Amino acid sequence: MTIDLDLTPQEYCTDTLLLANVARKASLRPDDITHLQVLRRSLDSRRGRLLYHTTVKVYCGETYIAPDYSGLYQDCHHCPPVIIVGAGPAGLFAALRALELGLKPIIIERGKSVEQRRQDIANLARTQIVDPNSNWCFGEGGAGTYSDGKLYTRSNKRGNIQEVLHRFIEHGADPSITIDAHAHIGTDKLSGIIANIRHTIEGHGGEYHFDTCMADLIVEHDEVRGVKDIEGNEYRGVAVILATGHSARDIYELFAQRNWLLEAKPFAMGVRVEHPQELINQIQYHAPNPQMQFLPPAAYSLTTQVDGHGVFSFCMCPGGCIVPAATGENQQVVNGMSNSHRNSAFANSGIAVTVAPDDVPMYAQHGPLALLRFQQDVERRIFEAAGGSITAPIQRLTDFCQSRTSQDNNRSNYLGQTANLPQHELLPSFIVKCLQQGFRDFDRKMHGFYTAQASILSVESRTSSPVRIPRNKTLQHPQLHNLYPCGEGAGYAGGIVSSAMDGIRAIEQIKSLL
Repeated sequence: MTIDLDLTPQEYCTDTLLLANVARKASLRPDDITHLQVLRRSLDSRRGRLLYHTTVKVYCGETYIAPDYSGLYQDCHHCPPVIIVGAGPAGLFAALRALELGLKPIIIERGKSVEQRRQDIANLARTQIVDPNSNWCFGEGGAGTYSDGKLYTRSNKRGNIQEVLHRFIEHGADPSITIDAHAHIGTDKLSGIIANIRHTIEGHGGEYHFDTCMADLIVEHDEVRGVKDIEGNEYRGVAVILATGHSARDIYELFAQRNWLLEAKPFAMGVRVEHPQELINQIQYHAPNPQMQFLPPAAYSLTTQVDGHGVFSFCMCPGGCIVPAATGENQQVVNGMSNSHRNSAFANSGIAVTVAPDDVPMYAQHGPLALLRFQQDVERRIFEAAGGSITAPIQRLTDFCQSRTSQDNNRSNYLGQTANLPQHELLPSFIVKCLQQGFRDFDRKMHGFYTAQASILSVESRTSSPVRIPRNKTLQHPQLHNLYPCGEGAGYAGGIVSSAMDGIRAIEQIKSLL
């Protein structure tokens, strides 16, 4: 039988109490229950009382058989090849589905494997020098590998979310990701899972080509036959999936040079705000200290409207740190990440303001690259203000909102150096105005959010792609038959799960047309 019940954190987290409550709700004796399977849980901190809303399947005398998460992969060593550009979630899940459908995935990745990429990220923190092809955004697994591994999406009509979660579990994720309303894996675990996915793909006939940067498409009679890398090597297949991520600006430049269709796409820009995690716990939980041992680090989700702009929290990382996320020269970019235990003393979140082409009319001359040029200019301005480095500007939240320079700063968990700089003078004026009002609005929803204990760091500019690569109903580019733009880089996803589902849709469409 399946039952729903509300439990205190202590009742949920203590096995004997969980069993006793389930037995009572089901009118059973605890000894009658042979197994409990939690199907869904969500923590509700509203109305002044903390409760886990829980759905549990109860087994009485039945044998519990653990789910089998294995994919049904074929040996594809000699199957028709599909070229997949990019080894982020869209590309990797397209490749896994290709193996199930009898297609051979050939993955072209500009960056390095997760093992080598980890070394480059460590070097970046030490030297403050960005490798343009191996960093927090580029490399095996994409940006999501080193930014917490959040698995929440609202895109439940775009594909089978459970299928994506099952592939993660198959390759090493905790099965609990299927029951949490806002599941995450954690950067420390996700890199190993990505490596396991590689082993599956290679073991069934797929190929990886790391340190291989796509330079052009092979187009013959308006049909895409494959890609060329910067060394002139060709990779040909029955179709090409373009899954290069939201920061692969060279791809947008290539399309613009070739006069292939592109579109400017609204995106968002702002800052990363950092609070003591203990403060966020107090604001969200209002819980006495004895209960805190049964609670995860508190998160939040906030949104408001200011002058027609959405202002919202983005990629909130409880118990996390802020990372330098630039992908090339003359850029200063920040992002957030956390490990599986979310055990740092800080909470951080992107706070972003929506940006549309009408907000920056001075960039209209750049056509479909208008918002990309705006994004580049802001990142360059912050970089130059920080002394020509990826040093992050830092400022107390209250000082930013009052347009004054901070006299001193809070301790930060930024993985790099910080500099006391007046971000209200560096960021675009309309974004500053929206953020200043937005922070005050957030304090009315989360009293204590607006505080001198909080810091902001700039610039949070890679929330999504500012460019869309269009596609038609068959998921192909309107001008380039056999080219399937997908994922965040093409403007059709926003996160790990939605990108993975988009990659799966692309490969299924390819198979259906063969």
